[in-house]
This record gives sequence, C-alpha cells and structure tokens, in this order.
Amino acid sequence: MAVCAHCQKPLTISIEPDSEDEDGNDDVPMGEEPETLPDDVHLSCGDHFHWECLLEAYEYSKCPACNRSIVAASSSSSSTEERIIVDLNNEGGLQQGIDIAPILREESYLRAYPEERKCRAFLEFCSEGDHRAIAELVKSCGEEVTADDEDGEVMTEAVGGPSKSADEVLRYQDPIGDMSSGLHAAVANGHREVAWLLLLLASEYPEMSFPALVYQEAGTLGVMREYQTGKVDIRSLKDAHGRTAEDVARGAGVIWQGWVGTGRLAMPNGAPRSNGRSGVATTLRG
Repeated sequence: MAVCAHCQKPLTISIEPDSEDEDGNDDVPMGEEPETLPDDVHLSCGDHFHWECLLEAYEYSKCPACNRSIVAASSSSSSTEERIIVDLNNEGGLQQGIDIAPILREESYLRAYPEERKCRAFLEFCSEGDHRAIAELVKSCGEEVTADDEDGEVMTEAVGGPSKSADEVLRYQDPIGDMSSGLHAAVANGHREVAWLLLLLASEYPEMSFPALVYQEAGTLGVMREYQTGKVDIRSLKDAHGRTAEDVARGAGVIWQGWVGTGRLAMPNGAPRSNGRSGVATTLRG
C-alpha cells in the first residue's frame, strides 16, 4: 500500500468527531473512533503525498521526493503556463487529471507572504462578483482583536494575521498571475457591481457620474469614498500585457457596452491625477 513520500504515513487523514451536538452537550460518546478519509495526491512521477505534506515540501516543477520533473506541457499552444497534473483522492472522491499548479503557486506564495492573504481574497471576490464580501474585507483592514494566549495573557493582533491597508488591498495587482488588478478581474468576468464599487473606493471618477443606486448600495454596505488626492487611480493600473481594464472590456462582449471610451475603465487622455477636492471624505448614504 502506498504511503506519503514525505512523512511515510498512510495516505489518509483522521477527522475527530464533533464534540458538540445540537443540544450543546459537550460529551463525546465513549469509544467513538475518528473518521478516516483519503488524502492522496498522486504525482506524475509515481510518488504519493498528503496534501499538506506536498505543500510543506513543495519545490516548483520537481517532485520533492525523487527530484523528477512533474511539469506537463501546456494544453494550448498560445499558453506559456506550466501545468502539474495529478490524481487527487480526498473527501470529494477520486479526481483524475487535475491541474494543481495554480493552487500550489498561490499556497507557496502565501506561506512566504502571509500579509497578502486579504489581497488574494480580494482578487477572488472581484473575480466571483461578490461586492458585499469586498466591502466587508475593506472594512476589516486594520481591525484588531483581543484574545488570551496559552498563558492567559491578553494579546492584540490584526484580524486574519498581518495585513495590508484598505488602499493597498484595493490597488493590489496579482504578482503570481499577470499583474491583474481587481478591476481587471471584475471586467474579465462581467461583474458591473464590483466595477462600480472599485471605482467608488479607488478612483477619481467624478462623483456626479455615479448612478444614485451605487451610493445607496455603498451606504447599505457601510463603506465610504475617501478623497483620492495623491492616490493611485485604479483605472491607471495595467496588467503584465500592458492592458488597462478598458482594454480587457473591449474583448469581453456586450456587457461593457456604454463603458468603453467613457473614462470609467481607463484614465481619460490628459486627465489630471487629482480631482482637486478639499480632502473631506464623502460618506456614502442612500
């Protein structure tokens, strides 16, 4: 029977039984055994790993055990991204031929730069069109929680660990992808509500040009537009291919009809960097 090439243990994971039932009883039935589930990542070289063991020992493009290449050729002649194809067997069942390269790249990156977890979550929310989650994430930037450590001492730490400021999150560009911003991601996936929210929070797009419903929704979400003088306008950000969000919109179909060429998704030619406002924050209330 195959074992993990990293820890030499069976390719399973034990799930402890829930100690709290619906009545809030903390008693666990005597003799109840932990549930055992498969946890097997089968690489193309033939070696098997637990998922966490693979992440811990991961060396890009090579198996951590035998040092053989685990990179597969791209399935598209126009794509330069390398793939890592595996058979994955876990609580979701057996999945064959899964490309885990994007997940490995992101997990490895976050282990090296944990302070960017909120930034990565922000990009995911932009891609998914979850403008409410974006608002909650932005509001949580800089928050602190108080708790007791193992010795009973009170400690204060940032929510979710080390984090970027709200301004940094809103203007984040994907360093392990193609340097896309949240606005690029929203446009590529056809999410207008997210685009409006990002323009409101991270651009100098004129306030009078926003639909009233945008302000009403922002007020409901509890976010506000701070003055933007001296800050990077999200419309000016370009990806690794030199494209603005407007360039992406041109190839995204009719959903962005009426947006291209209006200054919503790219800086107007010759537009000033500052809107000249006095610096007073505008509270967004319906």
